[in-house]
Amino acid sequence: MATHVFLSPGMFGFAKVASFQYFEHVIRALTDRFALRGRAARVVVCDVHPTASVRRRALRLARTVREHAGADQDPIHIVGHSTGGLDARLVASPSVHLPGVTPEDLAWLPRLRSITTMNTPHYGTPLAAFFATKSGQQVLYAAMALTVTVLKLGAPPLAAASALMAAFSRVSGAIELSVIERTAESIIKVLDDASSRDLRSFLRLIRDDQGAVIQLTPEAMDLFQAAVEDCPGVRYQCVASYAPREGARAFLRSVPSPWGIVSMAIFNTFYNITASHDDRYPCRPPDDSVSATLRGMLGTLPAETESDGVVPLYSQIWGDPVWVGRGDHLDVVGHFPGRPASGKELHVDWLRSGAGFDETRFETLMDRIFAGMVLAEEQHGRP
Repeated sequence: MATHVFLSPGMFGFAKVASFQYFEHVIRALTDRFALRGRAARVVVCDVHPTASVRRRALRLARTVREHAGADQDPIHIVGHSTGGLDARLVASPSVHLPGVTPEDLAWLPRLRSITTMNTPHYGTPLAAFFATKSGQQVLYAAMALTVTVLKLGAPPLAAASALMAAFSRVSGAIELSVIERTAESIIKVLDDASSRDLRSFLRLIRDDQGAVIQLTPEAMDLFQAAVEDCPGVRYQCVASYAPREGARAFLRSVPSPWGIVSMAIFNTFYNITASHDDRYPCRPPDDSVSATLRGMLGTLPAETESDGVVPLYSQIWGDPVWVGRGDHLDVVGHFPGRPASGKELHVDWLRSGAGFDETRFETLMDRIFAGMVLAEEQHGRP
C-alpha cells in the first residue's frame, strides 16, 4: 500500500521557483519515514497561487489531489504550511462550496486520513492588515523576491537588502513604488537568466492577485471560523512555533555580518506588527482550552503577543498540537541555518529570528507529524 501526501504552501511559499523546491526538506523527511516502515510515499506539492484567495487556492488543491491520487483506495494526507493549512481545511469541509468544482474533483475525500497545519493563521494575523495596504503590498513583493534569491543563493546583494531594510524602517509612512521596484529588480538580477524569468513570473502572480491577504486578517478569519467545519473521520493536527524577543536580541549581538543585521531588521518589523492585538478580534480560540494545552506542552504560558514573526502563536492551534516550540515561520519547513548532512541538502535561512531552531527540532517535528499520520490510518474505521 502506498500513501499519498500533498503539501500546500503558504503566502511565502511555492512549489518550485528558480530551481529551488520550497518543501524539499519536508519531502525528504516524510519519504524517509515512510520508507523505514516499508511503505512507499508519493509526495506531491500543490502549485497554488501564493496570494490568491483561499477559495481559489482550495479549488486548485482539490484538483491537484484528484490528478495525482489516482482511483485506488490508498490513504491521503494533506500538510499545509501557513495559508496552505486553510486551503486544506476549506477543501475538506462538508459545507464547502467551490465554484466550478465537480463531484470528481472531490471523489478522493473518503480516503483523506489527516490534515496537518503548520503555523497556519486559523484566527488570522495582524500582519495581513499591513500587507493589505499599498505600502505593505510593495514590501511583500520585494520581500518575496528576497526570499527566493536567498533560498537559492544563500545571501542577497547587500545593496538591495539594505534598500529593503530602509523601506521597512518607513512602514508607517508611504513607500515609493519605484524604490521597491528598483530594489526587487536588483535582487532578481543576481540570478541566472532562466531563474530570473521564473522568479519574475512568480512575482507577477503576487502583484496580479492578492485576495488571500485581506482574507487572513483577524476580522475575515472570524467569518472563516464560523463557516468551515471539520470533516468527520479526519485527524486534524498542528505544528506551532514562536520566536521569543530575547532570542532576536541575542542573535543580533552575535551576528556581525551585514546580511544578518538586515535580515533581523526585516524579521523584527514583521514581529512588531504581528504583536498588535484587538480585543474584539483576538487571534486565538474563543475558549481558554489552548492555554492549558500550551502550558502542558511548554511548562509555561507564552504571552499573547508571542508569534513566529508572521502568525501569532495562539492563532496557530487547531486540532491536536503535535509539536509546539521555538522557531520562526519558515524554520518549521526546513529553512533554518544548518550544514548539509550525508545525503541531505543544506538548510538555508532568510528570516533570521534567533529562535535557535536546528536539525534536531526539525527531525522531532517531522517525527510527530508522521506519527500522527500513521495514527490516523490505524484509527480509520474504528468507532
